[in-house]
Amino acid sequence: MRLASFNVENLFARPKAMDAEVADAETRRTVLAAHARVSTLLAQTSYAGEEQEILDNLEKLGLLKSDEGAYARLRKMRGALLKRPRSGPVQLVAEGRNDWVGFVELKTTAVDEVATENTARVFAELRAEVAVVVEADDRPGLHLFSQTLLPEVGAEAYEQVMVVEGNDARGIDVGVMVGDGYRLAQMRTHIFDRDEEGVIFSRDCCEYHLETPGGTSVVVLANHFKSKGYSEKNDPQGAKRRTRQATRVAEIYRGLLEEGVEHICIAGDLNDSPSSESLEPLLSVDGLLDASAHEHWDWNHRRGTYGSGNEDDKIDYLLLSPALRAKQTGGGVFRKGVWHGPRTKDPWDLFPTLTAEQHAASDHACLYADFTDL
Repeated sequence: MRLASFNVENLFARPKAMDAEVADAETRRTVLAAHARVSTLLAQTSYAGEEQEILDNLEKLGLLKSDEGAYARLRKMRGALLKRPRSGPVQLVAEGRNDWVGFVELKTTAVDEVATENTARVFAELRAEVAVVVEADDRPGLHLFSQTLLPEVGAEAYEQVMVVEGNDARGIDVGVMVGDGYRLAQMRTHIFDRDEEGVIFSRDCCEYHLETPGGTSVVVLANHFKSKGYSEKNDPQGAKRRTRQATRVAEIYRGLLEEGVEHICIAGDLNDSPSSESLEPLLSVDGLLDASAHEHWDWNHRRGTYGSGNEDDKIDYLLLSPALRAKQTGGGVFRKGVWHGPRTKDPWDLFPTLTAEQHAASDHACLYADFTDL
């Protein structure tokens, strides 16, 4: 069995600010960081002491004087967040989350057609029987991708495709595609899990319970942790949220072991490096092993998984229970769909169709691990 995990960064539509043809790198960082921060602030019960920071981030998004900005819009369903007088400064009138219903939404643009085709080529070349998909648009979109795009690039469509809608207002979810002979037997969502600080998961930690052709039960925990917001110093809440998420995933993992489940993989984009304090509650779990530590793992030029692939950019994971790790025969990092720019020092191979940044399948590499006797 080959199991893969790939953050596809949406298949058909992406935030406009992430379009290299529309926004430069500085604009991209500013918009995405402001959106991440203001979304965190607006979710709080009380805005006391945060008023100016909320207004500053709305201004960065072009939403201070209008609900429509170049890269974002302010959605309001009930109540008021702002007061915009004809003269004088804009005022924050909501005192907390309960005073209004709405959110800040990133505007989207269609993904370049070649980019979507290159995403399909990643799955076609790897031919993983089980593929975790991070940032899937929705189940109909992922099913359409499987049924139409994969055959176009010479691959078979996946027999079973599932996405459970998570907590992200942008509609970026974690899903799975399961090949012929394997069966998706059960699912458990954790979007409603709470601790003393509130809802834990930014998206979900979805349990996908599978049965292999050999009759072995395998549980895949598909994850997409809270992002860093492009600046850890300016977003300490993001680190705290990832710590809460790592802690809860560890609890879920231990619970599965107590149920008698032996073969478990925690997969996805955890948005932090192995040395981070945020992931320590999960990565320190006794017996849980990173698939990349296997002696036959192929790092493919770099030891990271995101962007330029530097070691600090290892943010995607396949974490294995002892029983599943015992069945691992190898694995690696697949980078052909990631744009490396004009890099001349030890560049990785690209698809021939990847000739510009906008044609990249993702800025995350795809991870895969191989197993026997399942």
